[in-house]
Amino acid sequence: MAGTFTWGNDAVTLRFAYADDKPVVINGIEDRNGAVAFPHEQPFVEVLAAGRGTGHWICNHRLTQTSLGQSLRYRSSNATSTDLGDELDIVMASDEYGFTATAHFLLPRGCRMFRTTVTIANTADTPLVLESATSFAASFGTRDPDGGTDFDGWNLLQCDTDWLGEGRWHETPMRELCPFLNQQMVGRDPQGTHEVISEGTFSTGTALPIGVLRNVRGGLAWAFQVEHNGAWRWEAGEDNADGYFALSGPDYRDHGWTVSLDKGETFTTVPASAVLGKDFDDAIAELTAYRRAMHNPDDDIVTNKVVFNDYMNTLNGDPTTDKLLPLIPRAAEAGAEIFCVDAGWYDDTGYWWPSVGEWKPSTVRFPNGLGEVIDAIHANGMVPGLWLEPEVVGVESPVAEQLPDEAFFLNHGQRVVEQQRYLLDFRNPIVIDHMNAIVDRLIDEFGVGYFKFDYNVMPGPGTTRDADSAGDGLLGHNRAYTEWIKGLYRRHPGLILENCSSGGMRTDFAQSSNFQLLSTSDQQDFRLYPVITAAAPMSMLPEQAGNWAYPERSMNDEEFTFAITNSLLGRFFLSGYVNRFSDRQMVLVEDAVEAYKNVVRPVITRSVPFWPLGLAGWTDDVVSTGLRADDTALISVWSRNCAGREVELVVPEAAGRAAEVTTLYPVRDGLPEWASRWDATTGTLHVTVPASEYVARTFRVAFAR
Repeated sequence: MAGTFTWGNDAVTLRFAYADDKPVVINGIEDRNGAVAFPHEQPFVEVLAAGRGTGHWICNHRLTQTSLGQSLRYRSSNATSTDLGDELDIVMASDEYGFTATAHFLLPRGCRMFRTTVTIANTADTPLVLESATSFAASFGTRDPDGGTDFDGWNLLQCDTDWLGEGRWHETPMRELCPFLNQQMVGRDPQGTHEVISEGTFSTGTALPIGVLRNVRGGLAWAFQVEHNGAWRWEAGEDNADGYFALSGPDYRDHGWTVSLDKGETFTTVPASAVLGKDFDDAIAELTAYRRAMHNPDDDIVTNKVVFNDYMNTLNGDPTTDKLLPLIPRAAEAGAEIFCVDAGWYDDTGYWWPSVGEWKPSTVRFPNGLGEVIDAIHANGMVPGLWLEPEVVGVESPVAEQLPDEAFFLNHGQRVVEQQRYLLDFRNPIVIDHMNAIVDRLIDEFGVGYFKFDYNVMPGPGTTRDADSAGDGLLGHNRAYTEWIKGLYRRHPGLILENCSSGGMRTDFAQSSNFQLLSTSDQQDFRLYPVITAAAPMSMLPEQAGNWAYPERSMNDEEFTFAITNSLLGRFFLSGYVNRFSDRQMVLVEDAVEAYKNVVRPVITRSVPFWPLGLAGWTDDVVSTGLRADDTALISVWSRNCAGREVELVVPEAAGRAAEVTTLYPVRDGLPEWASRWDATTGTLHVTVPASEYVARTFRVAFAR
């Protein structure tokens, strides 16, 4: 029996189709931009398992085209409305191979982006040994009323990352990734695909679990993300009928992940989310709205206090009373509202790396106690913060001997060690109790209101203790760590948590949805940071992007304000020897913080990011990023050894609107304004970038009401 049904909210409607001889597929999406059809029937649930089915039904190394996925048949569907939004469960079963799959869809209120998970249940008497299960898969789709598809028109935007080199987005035609093979002559789909994979604990250490597929001439753009803080895989490729993409957490082939389910046992995939828009800007606007809607409700992402951190290009992990006390009042004078003491505050040896884990203040660094420093932070009207690396214990820490082996990642009974650290396993209640006691003590004793949680090692595929595979153990740890973070907010209302993982090595949505702000990089060269700053809102909310501003006394005024501009359109995140700045330099810092508090902060939590020159390349000589909210657009422009030229900064949805353009920052004598004019016809700000080494300006475009 064939059938269709629809589900959605006020913003979008999804149409599903099924038949007795076919699995359930999405065959239509409709929103304010019109209708999209999916003539290529790509099942959104695909499964591989040892001993069940026949593997892939054609030779390939994809997540898709699986015999188990193809065997699933529709059984029922149930739509509900909850506090989260509109939800849908679609139950499918494979009587032939003895398992069920329940796909869970969630649409937050007012959003077009939907989240999906899939729960697999074993209904057979023998174990079901899972090797992969997609969280979501779909074909590209078409607006052609005749159902014609256009694979050649699609481009893929993806982001390469590395330590110090985050945010390197690039766009590639799908036809370059999947060359024309004329596979129709042999009567089957290609076996290749373009795959993007991350393994281990640095979820964004090599690439982002985020992508955009767009077809400009077809008026379509998909934005998607895998919402996981561990191993994941996504892929995009070509079938004869259309292109497709698939999203997944860990799998057997790429990550050594497998889980064995006895009869009646279940496994739920990591979440994934996707939205289909009319173009890139539309899709990213919806992605941004979804991220706000799905952020942990126990975490305040609206207040956005200005942060000073003592690490970057300043104390570099060597805090002492004598070094901190001169910084604290000057940071407050600059406008900081949080003062975070970074790495090293617990170390008596002078080498803070292998001694982490006990989290007791050093008596060598702070002869009168850490309380003297914390009291000074309080006295200057700031929230005190401390750096922690809660997931590791250094090999030289006494905690390494105090905790039992089962508190750590193990490989066949032996502790996993990497870069002088053992890895705590948050599946173990001993670890939860241990870390809760530490956080409680620091809050109770010192009134700490802010923690920077860091993570700096790559230990491999996971832990084999109490797990069906190392990947299974890692997934369990990842989920337990997230639950611990959520619990901290419930136990300590108002607590502020920053996510840092060697900078931006873990900026996935599982992390960003549970932290108020995220460090975007460890990059210490202010000239390289603009690309990282500009790219940050692709992986997090603009108001969460802790882009470092670390001006230095030795810089000239243009370099000084260039470095500060790196932080202006995100979460203001200041470092540097503010106690050594000249009076003029302090004024330049104060101007920036004032502009942030009075102009940026009031609108950033409602803003949508945009890129007036497109997503920046790593070596671009001119970089730009913007925020639009209400009747305002804010645009930062950096020039990096530009020879001088006029640039056209396009503001989405601004065509036909009159506007007044002013320079937001810097505005002091000796820092000349750049020539600019607003073209209301096209919604474009024309700016003349001077020939110079490193200069930056931020503009405010105020639209007439």
